[in-house]
Amino acid sequence: MSLLLFGLFVLFLLMGLPVAIVIGAATMTALHMDGTSLMAVPQQMFSGINSFALVAVPMFILAGDVMAQGEISKRLVAFADSLFGFIKGGLSIVSVFAGMFFAAISGSGAATTAAVGASLVPELKRKGYDPASAASLIAASGTIGVVIPPSVPMIIYAVIAQESVAKLFLNGFIPGVAMGVGLIIIAVIQGHRRAYPRGTALNLRTIWRTFVAASWGLMAPLIILGGIFSGIFTPSEAAVIAVNYAILISFLVHRDMSLRQLYDIVLRAGITTAVIMFVIAASSVLSWTLSSWQVPNQIASAALSLSSNPYVLLLLIMAVILVAGVFLETASALIILTPMLLPLAAQLGLDTVHFGIIIVVGLAIGMVTPPVAINLFVASTIAGLPIERIARAVMPYLATLLVVYLLIAFVPFIF
Repeated sequence: MSLLLFGLFVLFLLMGLPVAIVIGAATMTALHMDGTSLMAVPQQMFSGINSFALVAVPMFILAGDVMAQGEISKRLVAFADSLFGFIKGGLSIVSVFAGMFFAAISGSGAATTAAVGASLVPELKRKGYDPASAASLIAASGTIGVVIPPSVPMIIYAVIAQESVAKLFLNGFIPGVAMGVGLIIIAVIQGHRRAYPRGTALNLRTIWRTFVAASWGLMAPLIILGGIFSGIFTPSEAAVIAVNYAILISFLVHRDMSLRQLYDIVLRAGITTAVIMFVIAASSVLSWTLSSWQVPNQIASAALSLSSNPYVLLLLIMAVILVAGVFLETASALIILTPMLLPLAAQLGLDTVHFGIIIVVGLAIGMVTPPVAINLFVASTIAGLPIERIARAVMPYLATLLVVYLLIAFVPFIF
C-alpha cells in the first residue's frame, strides 16, 4: 500500500495539483483502497493543527509582512549600508547583513527576500551591480530567514517532533550566521573580480544616525527572543507581541502605514496562513497513515541494511532532505519527512534538536534550488528578470550554502 500511496502522490503532483490537495487525495485514496474508514481523516486533520505552538505561525507571518511593508526594513538596510558600504562591493555585503537582520524578525524566507529586495535591488542596479547576481544573492540571503530565529519551519518541526521551540531557536543562531558569513565571502570575492564600486563612506556620524533611525527595528528581535529565552513569554505569545510591536511602530512612530495597507497585509497573511495550515492538516493524515503502516521503521531498517557507516547514512538523509526541498514547499516537506526520518536519525544517535537544524537548513536551501524555489521567484519579480537568469547566477551562493550545510551536519560542535 505504501507503494500505491507514493505512486498516487507522484501522479497527482505531476498533474499540477496544489500540494495540500496532492497529499490529502493520495492519502485518502490509499486508505480507501486499504479498507480503512475515512472517518479517521477529519479527526487526524484536526489533531494535526490543534496545537498552541502553531498560533505563532500566522502571527510571525503577519509581523514579518508588516515590517517588510513599512519603514522598518528600509531603515535596517540603511544601517547595514553605513557599516559595510565602504567596502568594494559593499552593497552585496549589505544585502546579506540586511537579510540576517530581517531574519531575526520575520521567520520567513520569502518575507526576508521581499523586504531586502524591495529596498536594495533598485540601488544595486543603479550602482552598476550585475542585476541577476545581486537578485540571486538577496534570494540566497533569504534562506537565513528560516534559520535565525524566530523561524516558522522550526515551530512546525517542534510540534511534530515534540521538541522545545526555544531550544531550536537557541540552536539556530550560529548556523544562520555561518550561512551569512559564507555568502559574504563569495560576495566579497565577486566584488573584487567585477570591480564593483564602494557605497556609503565609513562615517561615525552616519552610523550613529542610521542606528538611531533603525533602533526600533533592531529592538524587535531583542524583545521577541529575549522574552522567549528569559522565560517571560512563550514563542506563541512572543509572536503576538511581535505583531503588536510592528503595528505600533508603523502607526505611531514611523507613521508610514494606513489602515487600508494594514487590511491588505492582514488579508495576505491570512491567505498564506490558511495554505500552510491546510498543508499541515493534510500532511498530518499522511504522517498518521505512514506510522500506522510502520513505514518509518521500514525506511530505517532499509537504510541501515545499505550501510552501517553513520556518516554514509547521514549523507543519505541529507540528500533526501535536499531533493525534497527542490520539489516540495518547505512546510509540506517538513511535515512529510520528519516522522519518516526521525526514527533513522535517532538510531544514528543524532540529537532531536540537531536533526531539526539539519532538516530546516536543508529545506531552506531548497528555497533557492529550482524548480520550486520560492525565494528565486520573489527575487525575479522584484528585479524584473527571467527566473532562468537568476537560477544560473545563484549557483556560487548555492554551493556555499551546501558547504555550510555539510559543516552543520558533520561538525556540530562548532555550532
